Amino acid sequence: MVLDSTNTFTNCLMMSLMDVSKIFSLLQPKEEDEEDNEHGQALNQAVSSDDVAMLTELLSQDSYQRCINNRSGWGIPVTPLRTAAAHGHLRCLELLLKHGAEVDSLDVKAQTPLFTAVSGKHLDCVVALLKAGADPNGSPHNNCSPVLTAAREGDVEVLRELLQFGAEVDVWPKVPEWASNATACRGPLYISAVYGHLDCFKLLLLHGANSNYNCKSDKMLARIKQPKTVLEMCLRYGCGVEYIQLLIDFGANVYLPTLIIDKTTKQNEAVVLLLKERGEIHFVRHFLINFVGRKITGWRPIR
Repeated sequence: MVLDSTNTFTNCLMMSLMDVSKIFSLLQPKEEDEEDNEHGQALNQAVSSDDVAMLTELLSQDSYQRCINNRSGWGIPVTPLRTAAAHGHLRCLELLLKHGAEVDSLDVKAQTPLFTAVSGKHLDCVVALLKAGADPNGSPHNNCSPVLTAAREGDVEVLRELLQFGAEVDVWPKVPEWASNATACRGPLYISAVYGHLDCFKLLLLHGANSNYNCKSDKMLARIKQPKTVLEMCLRYGCGVEYIQLLIDFGANVYLPTLIIDKTTKQNEAVVLLLKERGEIHFVRHFLINFVGRKITGWRPIR
């Protein structure tokens, strides 16, 4: 038995190391001569300064054109396209794309230019990258995604663009199986609720987000001990009654959450709404009499 557990852990660890090795192999810089390094730095400098005229002049020369996807810069080397996305320099970004810059090139964190633009809330750059064919889900080698980032930041306009270009609404952090010990899938619906971004929450539901677990993968759910529904997490984190109502309207199973009600329970209106949807009238009365002791807006005592 011990041997089986040891083998399982070793296999998972090996798989994790293989994933890490694959990421770093993708990011290994190509052998470049000194001139190519200088050309790459010149391109990045022009982009950083948002000097479109200079960038146009450089890219008109073959020696610079072939360095368009080279990584350079102090600290973490990045491509010119990544620099443009980070700074929100749209004209430079569009010029680089026009000259064949790799739209989904990765940095050392396995982040794409789109991910960087989303993080910086540069809507115009996000749209330009998506129209150029950027993967709206970002890199599979990154633990986060553009949608999760937009949902966390409450950037509903960026989120809308990502979803219109086919981004997955039920994504979750891509942790290895042996490291998964979460109680919820922590997809974008969950994240937007916890951070209090109601507009993002509603938009995700409108685009088909799973209203129970924000996850459609049975395999993923099986990895989690006693998974918590979005409803349950909304109650736990004190989300308003409007979140509960939206989940109910979009078909959430009101019988899945486990309700533990005592004198410390908050979100009285949300709890009453959920109990009413369950048809548990006797629990509603008990809750109102013993734990609330005050009038709840929009609620009339049951006779």
